[in-house]
Amino acid sequence: MTEAWQQEGRVNQKRRTRAAIVAAAIELVEQGQSPTVAEVADAALVSRATAYRYFPTQEYLLFEAALESTRSDIHRELAENTLPEDPETRLEMLIDALQGRVVDKEAAFRTMLRLSLEQSLEEERHGGESSSRLRGGGRVRWIEKALAPVRGRFEEPDFRRLVAALSLCMGIEALVVLRDVCALESPEAQEVLRWAARTLLRSSLAEVHASPS
Repeated sequence: MTEAWQQEGRVNQKRRTRAAIVAAAIELVEQGQSPTVAEVADAALVSRATAYRYFPTQEYLLFEAALESTRSDIHRELAENTLPEDPETRLEMLIDALQGRVVDKEAAFRTMLRLSLEQSLEEERHGGESSSRLRGGGRVRWIEKALAPVRGRFEEPDFRRLVAALSLCMGIEALVVLRDVCALESPEAQEVLRWAARTLLRSSLAEVHASPS
C-alpha cells in the first residue's frame, strides 16, 4: 500500500470518528438533552480524549450537530435520481443547494467557521495534530458526485486537483470572501460562484481534451 493510500485511509478513519461523535450528539439533542463533550464521547463509544481533540468545547460540538441537518438536506436534494448528466448543471445544482442554506443560516455557519479556526490555532500552539481541519468532508464528496459523469476522463491527480479547486467555489468561506472582502450581495455572490465553478470545469476538460493521448 502506498503512503498516499495510507494517508487517505487515516483521513477517512478520522472522518468516520468525527461523524460518529456528531451522530451521537444529534441523538442526545433530539432526546431533549444539552450534552457535554464527555457525555457525547460516552454515547459514541470513543474515548473522551478523542472527542475533545475533535470538539474541545460543548459550543463547537452542539453547533456542528445543529448544522448536520443542513448537510442531510443537501444529501437528499442531490440524490442520484434527481441529477442530470451534464456536469455543469450538476455543479450549479450543488452550489445553489449549499449556498442557499449557508445564506439562510449564515450566522451559525460563521460561528462554526470561527470555532473551527480557533481550534486549529490552539492545536498549532500546542504542537498537536489538527482534527478540526478535517471537518466533515461533505463538500468534497458532493463535488465528486457532481463530477461523476466526467471523472473517467481525468488522471486521478488531475481529478483531485479539480475537486480541490472547486471546493473554493462554495461554502461559508467563499461567502465570507465575496460578502466581506468584495462587498457583494448574496445573489451576486452566488452567481460569481457558479461562474467560477463553470470556468474551472471547462478549463480542466479543455486541458484533458488537448492533452496527447
